[in-house]
Amino acid sequence: MSIVFHHVSKRLTIQQHLLARQKSSAAPFRVKTAEFLAAASAADQIPALNGRPEIIVTGRANCGKSTLLSAILGQKDLFRTSKKAGCTRTLNFYRVGEHPGSVVLVDAPGYGARGRPEWGDLFNTYIATRKQLKRIYILFNGKHPLNPADLEMVANLSDTLYTREGAQPYTLQAVITKADCIPSHSLGEVLPKIHKQIWEAAPLCLPPIVTSAMMTPKFGIDEVRSNIAEACGLAIPSESASRGNLSWFVNSLNK
Repeated sequence: MSIVFHHVSKRLTIQQHLLARQKSSAAPFRVKTAEFLAAASAADQIPALNGRPEIIVTGRANCGKSTLLSAILGQKDLFRTSKKAGCTRTLNFYRVGEHPGSVVLVDAPGYGARGRPEWGDLFNTYIATRKQLKRIYILFNGKHPLNPADLEMVANLSDTLYTREGAQPYTLQAVITKADCIPSHSLGEVLPKIHKQIWEAAPLCLPPIVTSAMMTPKFGIDEVRSNIAEACGLAIPSESASRGNLSWFVNSLNK
């Protein structure tokens, strides 16, 4: 048997193994694995929970946050979506993974013209005091350039990344949503412009992940899942071919 044939056969065997693993690990998704835990409208209502790693997701009102989160977790009925901005009005905590869960996802109210001062105070208190917070995700609507509220928010978050002692309690990740709404002929101009705006306002922010939760198939969702898992220090499977998909995401949460 030739060396070339041997390597091709071996590669096909590995691919078949990965496909089998993906099918078997998809079983947990037939049962909903994410669950609403609590809502907080004031700092004294923020739940203690169990100290598991947390990530918080924020963005300007009507940036597509609820739609994106539903796609990430594969549960359409978990997050309320609305065409009217300002649908989320509390910090909402969700367990992700089979009970008791491996990650807590926090859905924050939107900021900007439709935001409220008390929402900002609650958000600031949370990120300043939450020791288990691992990463902040800030979403930007790809349909529009970053406005002053976006730039101020990401800059302020970047300023919080290091304590006076030089420690970095959490990191900051940008996500561009609604990429399908950007005309194809403008993608090469719009996306680099948004990337540049983010970098200039917040040099410490991680490069943006481009997503579309409305495309078929969805775009960028697997990358966000992988990003969350890495931020929370979860086990990363060695097989890169299966990394990031929905089965892999929940499988890693349940380890």
